[in-house]
Amino acid sequence: MSEILKLGIPKGSLQNATIALFKRSGWKINVNGRSYFPDINDPSIKCALCRAQEMSINVESGTLDAGLTGLDWIAENTSDVHVVTDLVYSKVSARPARWVLAVAYDSPVQKLEDLEGKTISTEMVGFTKRYFEERGINVKVEFSWGATEAKVVSGLADAIVEITETESTIKAHGLRVIHELMQTNTQLIANHDAWKVSFKRTKIEQIALLLKGALLGEKLVGLKMNVPESRISNIVSLLPSLNAPTVSNLYQSDWFSVETMVDSDVVRDLIPKLLKHGAEGIVEYPLNKVV
Repeated sequence: MSEILKLGIPKGSLQNATIALFKRSGWKINVNGRSYFPDINDPSIKCALCRAQEMSINVESGTLDAGLTGLDWIAENTSDVHVVTDLVYSKVSARPARWVLAVAYDSPVQKLEDLEGKTISTEMVGFTKRYFEERGINVKVEFSWGATEAKVVSGLADAIVEITETESTIKAHGLRVIHELMQTNTQLIANHDAWKVSFKRTKIEQIALLLKGALLGEKLVGLKMNVPESRISNIVSLLPSLNAPTVSNLYQSDWFSVETMVDSDVVRDLIPKLLKHGAEGIVEYPLNKVV
């Protein structure tokens, strides 16, 4: 029997973003209806959908060799797993999400200590209990099955601990954030025993390399342009680059072809400057991955 890596794909809010990231990395994952075992175009990988909240438990037990889950759920489950690499991506933005403490906008609570003897509602019960115990603050922490923001509004809790990226949902429910407990982002994790197996470790490292390459490629774009010899020094000085731009002579000409990779956020300001300093025929193109 061929060697197989059992890989967990997070089911739920991160599922589509994860499948899209794998596609940019070279793996096409196809979820078939209600099946928990998606197809993947790699015979050495067997995929399984698993809730992010349970991923680290299944990886620690060996049910899965590796998987993707949040740093928060590793902390919540106090799982003993090997963290291969962190991957900053989400369904909303390319930045870490935050677990925050929020109270009603008109609440007298201003700091953690003001919650002494109060009730907190959250999905991340274990971590929240430990967080307050370590600070010597006595609180009652209750599990929330969902719609956590509404618990304060309905009077079921004095505060909530909830994950957010933009705080828009929290503010929409008339709540305000008074404290950040942790930042979290997606982690590629592995079972300790699986990590010791040469084939599995090599495959996991390949996945990590290409996923990170796809994420970096998402942040960068390629730029190509033609530049006259008299302007080449000025143009090169304007170009940010991973190393240095590629400069080559155009055939039987005193012009150069210049190519580089730049952060996608700076392109809109950079292109007008390049034109002003003599560049012509500027072409911007997307990058699938950068390794």
